[in-house]
Amino acid sequence: MTQTVQELSPTRIFETGFAFWTSKVLLTAVELGVFSALSTKKMTAQQLGAALKLHPRGIYDFFDTLVSIHFLNREGDGPGALYSNTEETAHFLDQHSPGYVGGILEMSSQRLFKFWHDLPEALRTGKPQNEIKHSRKSMFEELYDDLPRLEQFMGAMTGISRGNFQALAEKFDFSHYKTLCDVGGATGILSILVGRRFSHLQCQSFDLPQVQPIAAKHIQKEGLASRIKAVSGDFFKDQLPKADVITMGMILHDWNLENKKHLIRAAYEALPKGGALVAVENIIDDARRENTFGLLMSLNMLIEFGDAFDFTFADYKSWCAQAGFKEFELIHLAGPCSAAVAYK
Repeated sequence: MTQTVQELSPTRIFETGFAFWTSKVLLTAVELGVFSALSTKKMTAQQLGAALKLHPRGIYDFFDTLVSIHFLNREGDGPGALYSNTEETAHFLDQHSPGYVGGILEMSSQRLFKFWHDLPEALRTGKPQNEIKHSRKSMFEELYDDLPRLEQFMGAMTGISRGNFQALAEKFDFSHYKTLCDVGGATGILSILVGRRFSHLQCQSFDLPQVQPIAAKHIQKEGLASRIKAVSGDFFKDQLPKADVITMGMILHDWNLENKKHLIRAAYEALPKGGALVAVENIIDDARRENTFGLLMSLNMLIEFGDAFDFTFADYKSWCAQAGFKEFELIHLAGPCSAAVAYK
């Protein structure tokens, strides 16, 4: 039924138009360490503000905004009120928690927030709006020249991917396979989570030479070095390691169509008959109406890389069929993320 003019409300327009206010409050709270400072404690606004070295003017507005958007709890009213983490922020946004995902939010606050300001220019020009706009170096070139920033980036990617990779370990049956190679494996987190669940599986985490020591350190820390190897190479220059299953977690969306197809062909050549290529991505629904996060991520790829983009399952099947894959499956993982599977 069509609404009359009297029934229409601009509320949703204003909520979306000013959503950056809410976003920046959460991102700033993560960047300042609000949730880590609280951890399992309860503090007054004055105590928490002092711990974070904040000016008194903004502390009540800031912390009470976090209460109103349900990222902090508060007991009582006024100066004596006690603030504490919610169950959600204690698990995901306290740096002391093994479930911490704040790294990607820190990166969003420090990098993406300002780059998204230039979305209009990206849409007009089709060119990236990140570091490359100023230094002429790509984001990855910048990262690989700065080891601390590289480790921070890898940690951020681990945080955002952990839940999806855990879901993959639970929903995809690896029991029929003996070997796995995770291409673009970063810290090795996919291999670690899958390797924990399937103790028979021999895994390789494949990434550039600068990344290999970072992955090896994480694998060693988890006590899985006997079954997971961190190996180095360049997936645009070198053949991919042979394996029964090849996974690519948030890799394909970083590249243009030509490079996407190159990686799919490389995977096909490295797999045996019956092997599987598993792409973990925010797969956009085929009608391009529902997966808002996937569509926004594709815009983020425009801002980061220009010609890179996210894609639908229909796109993926078409590219994989061109490479020779015969059967396909889509497995929903968590939130907007799915595993697109192509079988050789």
